[in-house]
Amino acid sequence: MKKEEIRKLCLGLMQTVPAVILSTVSDDGIPYSRAMENLKNPKSYPDLAAFFKPHLKTFSTFFTTSTSSDKMRHIKANPMVSVYYCHPENYQGMMVGGRIEIVKDTKIKHALWQDGWEKYYPKGKDDPVYTILHLHPSIIRGWWQMTEFEFQP
Repeated sequence: MKKEEIRKLCLGLMQTVPAVILSTVSDDGIPYSRAMENLKNPKSYPDLAAFFKPHLKTFSTFFTTSTSSDKMRHIKANPMVSVYYCHPENYQGMMVGGRIEIVKDTKIKHALWQDGWEKYYPKGKDDPVYTILHLHPSIIRGWWQMTEFEFQP
């Protein structure tokens, strides 16, 4: 399979899985992994399709979390993370690794806000615990059926 074909398939994978696994590294060097909602999935988040339209040909993505979460403590100490996207039944998976940043831009926070998130952030989209993370990947690695691949975005 050619690199451009793999790249296109991987970008499609980012839009189809409902959840991803985000891994951070704790202060003592132990990797911590947890499931995160895939905001880039238009089936799960149709209201965000317009926001993600400029990002559909890139491997960067966004996540939400609470400022008090363990992942935030880990990211502040070491912003290098990996995110795993997978359809195991189709033998498709990829790891997107790189630097994640804490987004301060209120416009982005408001654009990503979803009704119902008040259960996590009672003060709404301006709740100080509502945090957006933006992954800037530097490596893509994985497998597609029987083909292993690795490339830079």
